[in-house]
Amino acid sequence: MPELADATIHLFGRLTKRAEVQGQGGLLNGEDPTAYNTSDPLRIWIVQVGIIIMMTQLLSLGLRKIKQPRVISEILGGILLGPTAFGRIPGFTNHIFPAASLPYLTLVANIGLCLFLFIIGLEIDASIIRRNARLSVVVSLAGILLPFGIGAAISHPLYKQFIDPSVHYPYFMLFVGVTYAITAFPVLCRILTELQLLDTTVGLIVLSAGVANDVIAWTLLALSVSLVNATSGLTALWTFLVCVAFALLLLFPVKRVMLWLARKTGSTVNGPTMFYMTVVMLLVWASSFFTDIVGVNAIFGAFLVGVIIPREGGLAIALTEKLEDMVAIIFLPLYFTLSGLKTDLGLLNDGPAWGFMFVLATLDFTGKFTSCTLSSRYLGFSWRESSTVGGLMSCKGLVELIVLNVGLSAGILNQRVFSMFVLDALILTFLTTPIVNLLYPPERRTRPGDVRATETETPPDEDAKVVDDDQVSLVAPGSHPFRRRFAVVLDTFDHMPGIMALTRLALPPAYDDSSVPSIRHPGYHIDALRLIELSERTSAVMRSSVADKLISTDPLLSVFKMFGEESDIPVSTSLAVVPYDEMAASVADHARRKASQLLLVPWLAPTSAGDAADHDTPPGTKAESSNPFETLFGSGSNASKSAAALRSQFIRGVLSQSKTDVAIFVDTGDRAGTRGPQHIICPFFGGPDDRLALDFVVQLCANPRISATIVKATVGPVDVAALHKPAEAVLDDGHPVASIVGLQDSIYPQQNTQLRLQSDTADNVVWARYTNTEKSTAGTPLQTALSRITFEELTTPVPLQALIQRVHEFREVHRRVLVVTGRSRQTTSRCEEVKMVAEKYGYASGGSFELVRKTVGDVGCALLVSGAPNAMVVMQAGVTSMSEV
Repeated sequence: MPELADATIHLFGRLTKRAEVQGQGGLLNGEDPTAYNTSDPLRIWIVQVGIIIMMTQLLSLGLRKIKQPRVISEILGGILLGPTAFGRIPGFTNHIFPAASLPYLTLVANIGLCLFLFIIGLEIDASIIRRNARLSVVVSLAGILLPFGIGAAISHPLYKQFIDPSVHYPYFMLFVGVTYAITAFPVLCRILTELQLLDTTVGLIVLSAGVANDVIAWTLLALSVSLVNATSGLTALWTFLVCVAFALLLLFPVKRVMLWLARKTGSTVNGPTMFYMTVVMLLVWASSFFTDIVGVNAIFGAFLVGVIIPREGGLAIALTEKLEDMVAIIFLPLYFTLSGLKTDLGLLNDGPAWGFMFVLATLDFTGKFTSCTLSSRYLGFSWRESSTVGGLMSCKGLVELIVLNVGLSAGILNQRVFSMFVLDALILTFLTTPIVNLLYPPERRTRPGDVRATETETPPDEDAKVVDDDQVSLVAPGSHPFRRRFAVVLDTFDHMPGIMALTRLALPPAYDDSSVPSIRHPGYHIDALRLIELSERTSAVMRSSVADKLISTDPLLSVFKMFGEESDIPVSTSLAVVPYDEMAASVADHARRKASQLLLVPWLAPTSAGDAADHDTPPGTKAESSNPFETLFGSGSNASKSAAALRSQFIRGVLSQSKTDVAIFVDTGDRAGTRGPQHIICPFFGGPDDRLALDFVVQLCANPRISATIVKATVGPVDVAALHKPAEAVLDDGHPVASIVGLQDSIYPQQNTQLRLQSDTADNVVWARYTNTEKSTAGTPLQTALSRITFEELTTPVPLQALIQRVHEFREVHRRVLVVTGRSRQTTSRCEEVKMVAEKYGYASGGSFELVRKTVGDVGCALLVSGAPNAMVVMQAGVTSMSEV
């Protein structure tokens, strides 16, 4: 890219010739702010950047809905702003993108392109190739050789039809072959991450093959550029050898120096320091300058520096975080727009042009798909997995556009052929996601860990089998099936105390007794899932591609594993980097794949947010903001409420999709006496959730430090005519909240008479089972647990208020009172009583009340807003059990 240096010198010369200061009045002086001014090009540059960014973002909003990568909107936006669409508007191109302003736009775009290639180099992890050397070499070589040969073959008729004879055919053939052989590794990583394929067998082979393919393809492109820019074959050879020597210099001595400097400055521990960042940036531009002046594109120097940056301590990811936003938001869209200004699909105005366009796209896809599919099949993968590998490796995107722009700048391609290949890249990149979803749907995907989990982690004993809620309640009394395999969700440090408290509750006495730390019960196991949100940033994709390393360094997983060691319970860890909207589905799928019997989810309820900020505020009351600016500008508490709403949405998503029983630990912030004796109150209204809660309480009472009171609540005589539908609740920002009656996100099926009778029968059976124990159960763990439980029956028109009063009474006797309740079905009478309780404690019109109610149900909401329990566990039976009640 010698034009980068030429453009810099040219622009510097222009700016030094400014003879006078132009008027700065703008609109006030009657000037057109979009008019191009050679001595002050900033105005038109700002206008151009604003239009480009808005176009890209608008297209991204729509394409994101169909799971298309961002690069599609960037390529399409550039094409639309060019002569294909907006350029046909009279005066648009001359006014917004005048030819005299393009050198400034080009300079900024090329600076951004060098930084982007540096980030691509940071993404390249040689350890991925080393771990899967055989797979990556076979698939990547097959994915290069056959497509290169097909590209060389189609280049001959294409050259005869569209290329000027003055262009050397070998150069043209080389560029077409490289265009066919290349795979867009950055776009491939994004697609693998968004489709949650990185931890599958297909994802592993595609990632390793994509890295190898990327390195080989960039080497071929460097060779092609050196041949084109050289005056003779000998000069081209010398140019290539100089580049190889420079690359070896960077890859060995300079790489070691950079690692030494990173450790010396502490950059591998605390992220890159200012000094280290300065050294890296100087090295990037020095390397780019060198590769540019020797006759190879400047982007290769930036790419090589990215490759040599140490990966130790997540340094490469931290460097990416420093640069990615500016590059992705401003620089890359500028480069795509420049490509779009050179792309004119209107030149494809006859049959031969469209015929060649169809043949180019077909052969491009066929070559990659066939070679990678057959090579994967040769390695032992199934046809479904092999074809998915072929579909993914056919992805093009940005990397092909870079190759095409290099060819166009070198005069190897003309605008017509350039437009054909740009459309080819757009089509193949667009087709990648739907092809993969068709060939490799989620239910067909296999993961290396699934087989190991089935063989070594699933408890062999019969008690460890997952049984439905009604089956649990109807089994023989002497064989109470305690749940022993748990799935735990870890996302933030704020929720760690809650999830640890819930996990400790579920541990059997053998684990809780510190006098016998060597005892390890063979059936108990915890599968911890660490959730990280996948954003549009490249650093998030990089984290997902090195998830196996993050598992050993992630602080949340490290803390929980230490907790498991201290509690003497085996903990297996997993890490998932997924979009926020797919987190709930990922949790449900993890619990299913790990054959978990109970899914543990923490929740810091919004009612306790105020308590955390002000310890003097009584539980169940809202703390007022002491800062008047928070009320005026809507800051402070609104942010926390938004976080609470998002958390509530996530938990409700887990509840609606999980086929595993779920336990939500509602953390009120009161952690007094968590290691001492605790008393549990379990309200029993009936239904699958309450039966699950009752079974879980019996399991908890196997611990000698825990006692319980089960209260079977029955609604007494009540004036039904006095009941009415609650008024519409309104959030603090004025937006209404849907009424809880007929809640749309409720997962409970509509009950008919038969289902109601079946549920009532199951309720009576499980109640009788625990209250009328036989002598045959004497001495069993079940009888020992039941000896610590008191059963009560309560009949009243206001059972929720009676329960709240009962909890307050227990709080006067016991240091810590825990409520375990089912989420349960909403009923009209209970809905009215919850409203009465909320009004009593000042939550009738608040948004927090509706969030709590939708998340934990009526009973849990009433108890929580009253501030009665120290903590609460809300149970919901799995979706499969719901259909049986």
